[in-house]
Amino acid sequence: MVDILKEVVKMMPEGKISDAGFEAANIVLYTKDKEYFFDNRGTIMNAVKVIKKRVELRPDPSLCMEQEKAEKMIRQILPEDAGVQECIFDSHRSQVIIHADKPGMVIGKQGEVLREIAHKTFWVPFIKRMPPIRSKLIESIRAILYENSEYRKKFLDKTGHRIYDGWLREKKHEWVRLSCLGASRQVGRTCFLLQTPESRIIIDCGIDPAEEGSEAYPYLDAPEFNINEIDAVVVTHSHLDHSGLIPYLFKFGYRGPVYCTLPTRDVMALLQLDMVKIQRSEGKEPLYGTEEIRQMVLHTIGLDYGEVTDITPDIRLTLYNAGHILGSSIVHFNIGNGLHNFAYTGDLKYGRTNVLEPGNTQFPRIETLMIESTYGGKDNVMAEQEADEYMVKVIEETFKAGGKILMPVLGSGRAQEVMVIVERLMREKRIPDAPIYIDGMLWDISAIHTAYPEFLNRNLRQQIFQGEDNPFLSPVFKKIGSRKEREQVILEEGACLILATSGMLTGGPSVEYLKGLCEGSKHGIVFSCYQPPGSLGHRIRSGEKEIMLKENGKSTLYKINMAVHKVEITNHSDRRQLMNYIKRCNPQPKKVIVVHGESSRCLDLASSIHKTYKIETEAPKNLEVIRIR
Repeated sequence: MVDILKEVVKMMPEGKISDAGFEAANIVLYTKDKEYFFDNRGTIMNAVKVIKKRVELRPDPSLCMEQEKAEKMIRQILPEDAGVQECIFDSHRSQVIIHADKPGMVIGKQGEVLREIAHKTFWVPFIKRMPPIRSKLIESIRAILYENSEYRKKFLDKTGHRIYDGWLREKKHEWVRLSCLGASRQVGRTCFLLQTPESRIIIDCGIDPAEEGSEAYPYLDAPEFNINEIDAVVVTHSHLDHSGLIPYLFKFGYRGPVYCTLPTRDVMALLQLDMVKIQRSEGKEPLYGTEEIRQMVLHTIGLDYGEVTDITPDIRLTLYNAGHILGSSIVHFNIGNGLHNFAYTGDLKYGRTNVLEPGNTQFPRIETLMIESTYGGKDNVMAEQEADEYMVKVIEETFKAGGKILMPVLGSGRAQEVMVIVERLMREKRIPDAPIYIDGMLWDISAIHTAYPEFLNRNLRQQIFQGEDNPFLSPVFKKIGSRKEREQVILEEGACLILATSGMLTGGPSVEYLKGLCEGSKHGIVFSCYQPPGSLGHRIRSGEKEIMLKENGKSTLYKINMAVHKVEITNHSDRRQLMNYIKRCNPQPKKVIVVHGESSRCLDLASSIHKTYKIETEAPKNLEVIRIR
């Protein structure tokens, strides 16, 4: 792969290529020849067949029409019904990003409209969907990328050189190994270090929201961890126990790529900003600030499901749907050009939900699988239909009594599931109409769901595309954006459902609602997500009737008179689904590593997989290093 750019340029007709560079694993060629840009006579396709990499041809920036004239031309070409909102020009990469309500109309039949734009303006059009719900966060992320387009181009080129410029390290060992820096026989602070003879890859880097001090963070002081040697970070999904510490890596100098899906990038940035905000409001010094989150966004490379990309000289990455939350991924590593194939499920849901399709089970090859076990114990069997029916019964009875229901939720996942279910039930008149209050961050996350309908299940995707039946746009949802509005919801008479973070009552608006409602006997609280031991949510769920909460530096005693309900349904797989996932996994792995669960659940699931399927299993502890080849 040494000098691959020179080799590709040699394959092109002489004098046709003005510049060549990398965009991560992709190769981009620029030409000043207008006719060659319109028709390269198959030379690009021939190069792709030879090198087996993606090669793209673009006009040299000197050919691009003046931006003001180009935007005018683009708006003349595009139909009004497309709902074009804005055109943003990336002059360093000869691209124009077109934000539209209906991307399909911008693309045209078989891409004919895109070709017309390119031919008339010499800008390569790139289409982005405008979310039906406006999100300042999405706009901010796009602004970061566009305002730093020159830096971004250099970063992507540098990433490509790391992939293609050959091996940097001496082969001190031939094996592939995995260091468990968190989430091993525990839930929280997920972090793994994958080492090959050439590469050092961080898989997730999260926190434990229920802990404080060093126990909340991965073991980044392990002797094999050296931030200056990390080649890439791969993120399975946006929940803070998987992504909450990634900006911390940038605080200490990491400037390499972060690979994940685009919805994961957007939601994890939002959750991290919210965590920083909460820590500051509680008088704590955050581990990192907005600048580190900005750096993370700037260095993120978004991938679609099924998109194969090289990330180092000896590792190829593919993301597959994990079914857990929007954009959640099973990460598959092809190591050493097929020498070994390793996959990690991240948090997994092997069952179709109201929002997502079930997790993927089909892989080209797989020898080692690492799987979560949050609900992997032999007693962790959930009756999902009965749980939903119980939730509906609780809502119906509480509403009839004029009470309010508080549902502490994680920012992404179960909250949107509940929104879709309750909106449908109200529309079908199965439960009484009442406002559903969505506090702060959840509104932005729901907006992100509408921005990426391609990651949702078929039914919901179709509703969003059609626009008329988009459940997230229902008038029953009311956005709460301030402390004053929050207090008004608590004080006003009448029934309502409140969805608020954090899901474990470790801070945020859910705790404020708890203070205002917990002593009212006609109100109720519904726990539907995992409550780690020691968290406030776990204590109330376990039956504590008196709790001490701090307010303005003073501790106040609160009595829990509200009804406490436990709905055992989450966006994780239960025991049956986890076992069924192993059974359906194709091809069947030769080894299964069980992590991300309480110790007894990890051990129990590992034992059951071994006995049932005769597969070698392991349930490592934190700081253990496993040789996987």
